[in-house]
Formats: sequence, structure tokens, C-alpha cells
Amino acid sequence: MNRVIAISISIVSLLALSSCAGKTQYRDACASELNAAKEESSISETKGFGGTVSYTKSAALITTAIASQTVENYDACYRQAKKARFYIRESQKGQ
Repeated sequence: MNRVIAISISIVSLLALSSCAGKTQYRDACASELNAAKEESSISETKGFGGTVSYTKSAALITTAIASQTVENYDACYRQAKKARFYIRESQKGQ
């Protein structure tokens, strides 16, 4: 009986530790993409109405990426910041 309890505790501990390790996988990529998106965004470089729409989308994505980073959801942060950078490029083209 004690052996079953010890094995159960070991399994639960390993699962808890592995879930924490998975959360940091995209930490650096998130920070890098988010910093690049912040540096690249400039309302003065947008062209036309289409550019303004794309810029607004990028600003919203940067905001949600920051929120995801705050709650340590790094993979979502990375994806959102990457999309934001796409829309920043589109806004500079006027699309």
C-alpha cells in the first residue's frame, strides 16, 4: 500500500514538473517577436485606409500578445506577435 502511494506521488510530481517546463518553451521567442513588433510599429508609416486597418489589427495583436506573455502563455504570445508583424508590414504597403 505504501509503495502504491509513493509511486502515485512520484507520477504526480513528474507531471507537475513537466507542465512547468513546457510553459517556458516559447519564452525567448515570444519576447523577441514582441520586441520586434513594438519597434516596427509606427502609425506614421501606414499608407491609406487599408494600411490603417492593418495597423489597427497589429496594435490589437500586440496588446493580446502582451497579455499572453503576462500570464505565461508564451506560445500564444509568439503566434500573436508574429501575426502583428505581418499586419505591420501590410500597413506599410497600404494593404
